[in-house]
Amino acid sequence: METEKYKTLEIVQKNPKSSVFYLYLNRPSQRNALSPDFFTEFPKALYALDHNPQVNVIVLSGAGHHFCSGIDLASLNSIFKDHSSGDRGRSGEKLRRHILGMQDAITAIERCRKPVIASIHGACIGGGVDIITACDIRFCTKDAIFSVKEVDLAITADLGTLQRLPSIVGYGNAIELALTARRFSGLEAKELSLVSRVFDSKHELDEAVRDVAEAMASKSPLAVIGTKAVLIKSRDLTVDQGLDYVATRNSATLLSDDLKEAVSAHTQKRKPAFAKL
Repeated sequence: METEKYKTLEIVQKNPKSSVFYLYLNRPSQRNALSPDFFTEFPKALYALDHNPQVNVIVLSGAGHHFCSGIDLASLNSIFKDHSSGDRGRSGEKLRRHILGMQDAITAIERCRKPVIASIHGACIGGGVDIITACDIRFCTKDAIFSVKEVDLAITADLGTLQRLPSIVGYGNAIELALTARRFSGLEAKELSLVSRVFDSKHELDEAVRDVAEAMASKSPLAVIGTKAVLIKSRDLTVDQGLDYVATRNSATLLSDDLKEAVSAHTQKRKPAFAKL
């Protein structure tokens, strides 16, 4: 069990016998707005969960009534003050490094070997959309509210939404949502395929996410992390290149104790028991 304390996050193992761990955005009084501390703590927390052998699946959710209301406006003011004076070239270079660091904090979701399920309720705005588009699976309540909000703040979204959303909802839908910044509901998010499933209530969402996460956590850890890695890698490869990559990867991991256990359990008509990763 991860014991480090964070200012903006909380890690919870709800069931001591479970390998499903919950990572909460934990600034409920600020509707989980993303502060500078978040961008430092989030990759650290994901790294810790990724390297914890007790963890097979991570559920990412928001404490309180919302998932995430986007970047903290106080942070935007701070960034503006820090980078708007002095030599323009040096200020621009410093700001670029700052943005790249923030991007890397979100990309940490994809870098994490363990699958990350986004459980979304309430507001999921701006930076919240950046976060969920990097997640592996997305579920929400029907009354969740989404918005690619950045153009309303005179910003070009730069933490991953414009890169990841088109492959999820299609280019036409992505550019319309990004240019209008309009709000849309959980039901429309399902129609757009931004989420896989939508639920009538937070209680139903929580139960479904738990069931799916536990089912995933019971499978071969090697197979699960391999599947995530191949899918992410294959986005940027041709079919032939993707096939070559998975062949190389499987040549190193296919002949495992997990494979022996899966075959044995199937033959004996019992549930398999896999070793920790």
